[in-house]
Amino acid sequence: MEKVVLAFSGGLDTSVCVKLLEDKYQKEVITACVDVGQPEEEISRPEKLARDMGVKHYTIDAKEEFAREFIFPAVKANALYEGYPLSTALARPLIAMKIVQLAKKEGASAISHGCTGKGNDQFRFESTIRSGSSCEVIAPIRDLNLTRTEEMEYAKEHGIPLPSDKLYSIDENLWGRSIEGDILEDPMIETPEEAFNWTRSTEDAPEDAQIMEIAFEKGVPMALDGQNLGPVEIIEACNRVAGLHGIGRVDIMEDRIIGLKSRENYETPGALFIITAHKALEQLTLTRAELKFSEIVSQTYSELIYNGLWHEPLREDLDKLLDHMQRRVSGVVKLKLHKGSLRILGRKSPYSLYNEKAVSFEDKDMDQREMAGMVKNYALQAACYQEICKKR
Repeated sequence: MEKVVLAFSGGLDTSVCVKLLEDKYQKEVITACVDVGQPEEEISRPEKLARDMGVKHYTIDAKEEFAREFIFPAVKANALYEGYPLSTALARPLIAMKIVQLAKKEGASAISHGCTGKGNDQFRFESTIRSGSSCEVIAPIRDLNLTRTEEMEYAKEHGIPLPSDKLYSIDENLWGRSIEGDILEDPMIETPEEAFNWTRSTEDAPEDAQIMEIAFEKGVPMALDGQNLGPVEIIEACNRVAGLHGIGRVDIMEDRIIGLKSRENYETPGALFIITAHKALEQLTLTRAELKFSEIVSQTYSELIYNGLWHEPLREDLDKLLDHMQRRVSGVVKLKLHKGSLRILGRKSPYSLYNEKAVSFEDKDMDQREMAGMVKNYALQAACYQEICKKR
């Protein structure tokens, strides 16, 4: 019997996939859960469920790799899609890569996932899988056109144990937490407080503000309040402190890859904290031309990630460009966190392009009179246009 490796979260979709792959596709199923920073119960539950269903299971720890090789490049690019930091989309290519590696190790001829035909993840998984292997891709939920109700009925019929305590569809990793589905599909319904886990409401956030300093080296966060931390540790610390102060909640009508609009909620406290500080440091160290161009790079980079094109050569090209631009983005940023607000208080860098003396109104080194000729001819074409308009 041919082997298939299933990307396994232990949720409804992938749990149903195990039995479908065995019965309808006649495959020997191997399940794998890639740890990119989800809660401990989301690592242990798939392990137990796989044992209960009698299939071989792997847990792959990829947190450090996710932080260093995916999140940090996204920080350098200020990767925001339609205004929010990418988290789910950022983890998918890494998960797919690990599944491909496992399929090769196990000699599997196929790779499977539990994506539906309406979401983004089918693109993200399959583009990465096909770029890294010749395995057949099987998507049982999509291929059999199953609804969620039909999946639940199938699970009951076949005795598949399912978690029953989740109201919403939640995806969580080191960089963010997404919340969708159920009552949230109505854009007019306020997201209930119970849906949030990483962030406090502004009402419940501490009354006293907190001031913190974050240090960057070559565009990458390295220390909080003078304490050096590893990639995973600094992201987790930023998630805790920013979430405590009610920072990082996003409610957005998102444009999916296939064109559907989807109401999505995100909790990205650490990501917003780090990217806000990173942008402030760039303003101090990059030239006007670099800052303007970096906006184009950021949008392009973010769309590549969102659209599941991590393996696209342009993304690699942009990483090279960003690494070069970020050589001078080193220094310290001071921020104030208070009841959902995040404010820059100060920034400093050995590569600062700010010249306090030159900008001062008391400086006489620059002869102001020398500017007269430049100002006289400024916007010359616009003046010519206005003169033509007057004659018509």
